[in-house]
Order: sequence, then C-alpha cells, then structure tokens
Amino acid sequence: MDKKDYIEAGKIVNTHGVAGEVKIEVWLNSPKFMKKFKRLFVGEKEFEIEGAREHKGFLITKLGGIDDINAAMPFKGKEVRVLKSDVKLPAGKFFLQDIIGAEVRDEDGNKIGVLSEIMETPASMIYVVKGESEHLIPAVPEFIVSTDVDAGVVVVKLIEGM
Repeated sequence: MDKKDYIEAGKIVNTHGVAGEVKIEVWLNSPKFMKKFKRLFVGEKEFEIEGAREHKGFLITKLGGIDDINAAMPFKGKEVRVLKSDVKLPAGKFFLQDIIGAEVRDEDGNKIGVLSEIMETPASMIYVVKGESEHLIPAVPEFIVSTDVDAGVVVVKLIEGM
C-alpha cells in the first residue's frame, strides 16, 4: 500500500495498566471518532483493535496480540495510522492531507501558489499558500470558494493585505 492510503491518526504516548493496553493521543476528530475503527497500524504492522474506550481526552486501546505491559512498552512513542478506506466521510468532506500540494487559484483562475501547510489556530485553520509571495488564508467559507480534491485545486477569494 502507498503512504497516501493511510492517515496519521495519533501517537501511543504510554501504556495503560498491566494487561497490554496503550494510551493514544488522537490526532483525528476525537477519541470517540477513532474508537469506531476495527484495526490500526503501528509502523508496517497491522493490529486488530480488541477494545477501545475514551479516558481523559485519550483513547485507551487493547491491540490484538499485545497482552501485557512488557509487550506494550516498545510501542510507546510510535505513531498510529489508519487506512483511509476504513473511514467513511460525509459527502463533500475530505482529508486535509489530501489537499497539501494543491494548486491555489483566485476566483478569476489566476494561480496564487501551492498549499504547503495547514496551521490550526483557535479561530480556524489557516492555509499557508506559497507562490511568488506567501499568503495566509483562513479556511472559512468567506475565503474558500471551492475545493476539488481530485483535481488538486483550491479556489479562494482574496482580500487586500492577504
């Protein structure tokens, strides 16, 4: 499978208890969203999820074949991924990683640059667009006209000073 087939979903930050459970810092929407998965990947290894529950903003997970704290310890600090094909997104929604590298154009079709990064701020996400100059564009409906993931194009409305 290709790297683009996966989503970086979180990081194992610690073990939990003595029965081999791990504590995952979730990078997806929420621990509640992530506990719906039946499998996850640590490195190239696939694990069946035998149990998962939310606890203080983290996901406590029992991975298949990891039955005690000693077996769980080597996974501390490792990133956790899920397959995109295991995620059911609502119509019109997309993975942010799928638009990194997209061409960004204004409403008249002029190329502004390439979406190089997405920053999270308390108010909204910010698209960092690099071209002749760098633009910081809030990812809100007032500025994002359309996003075509398949074509790799984001159309934005710019205002003076952006």
